[in-house]
Amino acid sequence: MKKRAPRNRTLTISEDEVDKLMKLTIQIKSGKTLDQIVNKIIYQDLLDCAKFIPENSVDLLILDPPYFLDKVFGKTKFKKANIEEYVALFEKWILLLKKSLKKTSTIYICSDWRTSNIIFPILDRNFIIRNRITWEREKGRGAKSNWKNCSEDIWYCTNSEEYIFDVDAVKLKKRVLAPYKDENGVPKDWKKSGDGNFRHTFPSNLWSDISIPFWSMPENTDHPTQKPEKLIAKLILASSKRGDVVFDPFLGSGTTAVVAKKLDRNFIAIEREEYYCQLAIKRLINADVDKSIQGYSEGYFWERNSLNLQKKSQETAIKESHNSNGSLF
Repeated sequence: MKKRAPRNRTLTISEDEVDKLMKLTIQIKSGKTLDQIVNKIIYQDLLDCAKFIPENSVDLLILDPPYFLDKVFGKTKFKKANIEEYVALFEKWILLLKKSLKKTSTIYICSDWRTSNIIFPILDRNFIIRNRITWEREKGRGAKSNWKNCSEDIWYCTNSEEYIFDVDAVKLKKRVLAPYKDENGVPKDWKKSGDGNFRHTFPSNLWSDISIPFWSMPENTDHPTQKPEKLIAKLILASSKRGDVVFDPFLGSGTTAVVAKKLDRNFIAIEREEYYCQLAIKRLINADVDKSIQGYSEGYFWERNSLNLQKKSQETAIKESHNSNGSLF
């Protein structure tokens, strides 16, 4: 096990926890009802179990597949495939997953600059593409002979013209640097508070308010491409209702399942790596005690590094629930 700095909050798994956590996973090798698989971690390869996911059961699909590059995930090493191989594999995933979607489903697909254009034609054939979100991934080293790569894309699609988009649930609370008042001295389109002047702005498809998990954050793990809870929360709040089913077939360290639980949604989650399943389950248990999401408070998303009051509200919530016992459900 890595030696951590005293203030490092990266989640780890002890040897004593391994068996206990893995006993909470399931595998599916035949048809199951939704109640039998929902809110559980399916420890399996997507290609082996996708056909057993109930049809017309998913309200929101969040797809974060391995990108078109060399990467090690747990015990699995992905090698950069040629474009034809990646296209064939991605289309196979889409066709397997499509049958599980409702007519009203929304689909978000994560990609980087290499894969974004490659997957577009496949998405265009199967869904209605509505937008492309680009978010700032402000982490990583610079490049001496190229521009630093610090952004990723998320394709926003729907399965039909009938879908949910709750714009009020994903507004950004933004500090007003030059507050404007009307002739009567009344603030226009902003509110004054003890912590500063803010306005609630409509969300755009360019996100610069996301913080990648790092060592001092309790959501951080050793997963190499972990998505922030704040990012996934935006997708879930915009495109689902309480009680809806959110499906993540490449769960990784568990972010989608954890955020779904924190926001009172159900989830279907598939992950092929044993260690990542353990991280996901431990995070789900911890979510019983701490339901906070970094950068999201009082029903609004805040600009990066602007939420001074959130830390206090999180500490209060943790103190109020410190006597509760964490459990998966």
